[in-house]
Amino acid sequence: MKLILDTHTHSISSGHAYSTIQEMAEGAKNKGLKLMAVTDHAPKLPGACHIYHFWNLKVIPRIIHGVEILRGVEVNILDDQGTIDLDEDILTRLDLVIASLHDACIEPGTIEENTNALIGAMSNPYVHIIGHPGNPRYPIDIDRMVRAAKEKNVLIEVNNSSFHVRQGSKDNCTAIALKAKELGCRVVVGSDAHISYDVGKFDTVLEIFRRINMPEELVINASVEKLKNFLLEKGKKI
Repeated sequence: MKLILDTHTHSISSGHAYSTIQEMAEGAKNKGLKLMAVTDHAPKLPGACHIYHFWNLKVIPRIIHGVEILRGVEVNILDDQGTIDLDEDILTRLDLVIASLHDACIEPGTIEENTNALIGAMSNPYVHIIGHPGNPRYPIDIDRMVRAAKEKNVLIEVNNSSFHVRQGSKDNCTAIALKAKELGCRVVVGSDAHISYDVGKFDTVLEIFRRINMPEELVINASVEKLKNFLLEKGKKI
C-alpha cells in the first residue's frame, strides 16, 4: 500500500515543533507525497498558536515545493461533551479539522466519558478527523467509537507518532484498525510530524495494516482524490 498524502503535521507555529511550513513541504516532497495538511495546534494547548494564526492561513500558498497544501488545525477537545477550542467563524475558513484529546487540555476520564468526548466532537459538522484515539491515557469503547465515526462520516486516525510518544498505543491502534476493517469505516494515517524529517513517516502503521490485511479502499491517504471527495461529502470543496 502506497500512501501519498499526510493529513497531520505541525510547523514551528505549534510552539513545540521545529520546522517551518516550507521545510515541512520540502520534507513531504522528499518522501514523494502529493499533498500535506498543516494542522498546527489550536490555542488552548499551552504554547500553541494564537487565534490570529488561523485567521491568516489564507496567505499560505496552495503549492509549496510541488506539494499541495491544505490549511488546517488540530483542535483540542475540552470536555466530555466534545466541545472544541475554535469557533465556527474560523473553522469555516479551514480545509481540514482534526479533533484530539490532549492531557494539557482535558483530564483523562472513564471509558464512557472519554468515548463521549470523541463522539461529541464527531457531532461537530466542521470536524473531519478524530486524532490519535489509540492513546492509552484515554481508554475508550472502541466498538462504540468506530460505529459512531462511520455513522457520522468522520475519519478515524491511526497515528504513526503514537507508537513513539504515547507508549502502549500499538495494541489500541491495532484494535481500532481491525474494528474499522470489520465495520467498513474509513481511516486516515497521520504522521503527526513535529519536524520536517518525519513528514510522511507511516512505517509502523503500514506494518500493522499489512499484518491485518487492511483494505486499501478504506485508507484515505492512498489517493488525493479520495481525500477531496471525502471533504466534499463534508461540504468542503478544495
